[in-house]
Amino acid sequence: MKLEILQTPLSVIQIADFNELDLTISPLFIANTKDERSVVLPTEKVPALTLNREDGWRALKIVGVLDFSLVGILAKIASLLAEQDISIFAVSTYNTDYILIKEDKLAKTISVLGDAGYTISD
Repeated sequence: MKLEILQTPLSVIQIADFNELDLTISPLFIANTKDERSVVLPTEKVPALTLNREDGWRALKIVGVLDFSLVGILAKIASLLAEQDISIFAVSTYNTDYILIKEDKLAKTISVLGDAGYTISD
């Protein structure tokens, strides 16, 4: 399986109002529930007003379109990284999955997944 490292440093934030957000930003992941509004976006594009903010994330994209019938792809990656004390923040789209890891764990993540047979590119 191929993974691509996204070069853009990312932040995970909580906001009170989507009006503070530029919806043309890419990458941009939004979760809107009855309890919160969470957003993943490039660190340089974080709005001035946030409720919570955590910087220092990087993303690995699973390359290719993942059929909904496929099972265990994200679970396998999460398990491999958990065994090495690397936590993840996973985001899924219609076509694929993204694994966010902290910047200081990127080199170790690449090593762990590479040793497990994953191909990782920039």
